[in-house]
Amino acid sequence: MNDKPLTPPPSEEEVRRLSRRLTRRSFLTGGAATVSALAGWQWLRTSAAEDGTPWPLRRVLRFNEQVARAAFRETRLAPTFPESRAVRAEDMRVNGGLGLSAGPGAAAWELVVEGGPGPARRLTLADIRALPRTMMTTELKCIEGWSEVVTWGGAAFRDFLVRYRLGTRSGAAPDLADRGDLYRYVALETPDGGYYVGLDTASALHPQTLLCYEIGGRPLAAAHGAPLRLVIPVKYGIKNIKRIGRVRFTDERPRDYWAERGYDWYAGH
Repeated sequence: MNDKPLTPPPSEEEVRRLSRRLTRRSFLTGGAATVSALAGWQWLRTSAAEDGTPWPLRRVLRFNEQVARAAFRETRLAPTFPESRAVRAEDMRVNGGLGLSAGPGAAAWELVVEGGPGPARRLTLADIRALPRTMMTTELKCIEGWSEVVTWGGAAFRDFLVRYRLGTRSGAAPDLADRGDLYRYVALETPDGGYYVGLDTASALHPQTLLCYEIGGRPLAAAHGAPLRLVIPVKYGIKNIKRIGRVRFTDERPRDYWAERGYDWYAGH
């Protein structure tokens, strides 16, 4: 049997005093945390910008890019799927309409290519279709978190460069084994200039990077980038530019629509 005397319960006045003490402490602690959070946000918001983004965030994005670049290999392919897994062309989700203002139809459309010696080149959809046709069923991953499996048809970007002698400083056909003559970057934009992306040349030459003109064996619909879009399954959807109107090769890192708005320039996954 335990003969230890029981501690009497606190009086009502003691309970009120303890409650007031805890309430004041909670208020002070919560207030300090709020002030610290606001101060941190103000510091972040007013930090000097790099490429349109406060430098602390830009440094994080650059670190992410370094990790993604280190993992990149041309032999590392995005997963492919049976065509039976692919969404139907008419059911495919429309992921954005930037740069898709009314423009010429496929018959009048042309692709302007700049970079290298000589004037800009102008190519037609027939020129793209003259390249070997490649089909693949891969996953389009949106940076917002959703994805769809799609069967794409088009021309490999690397075949485009070799056939039309593009992307080199000398104007010669690129040597894919020795790339010293190639520009470092590729810039792409819509005909109206409303949307634009930048790619490193290694990503542009990945075997699964396509100039795409078909979905599920059918010509692209206007909402999906007709008559020609980029498909690059090793990047998030923000890099898969629709309705390409201009391609430019450069040694300067190109501007990128979403990178200017705080997203990762590299956007690999």
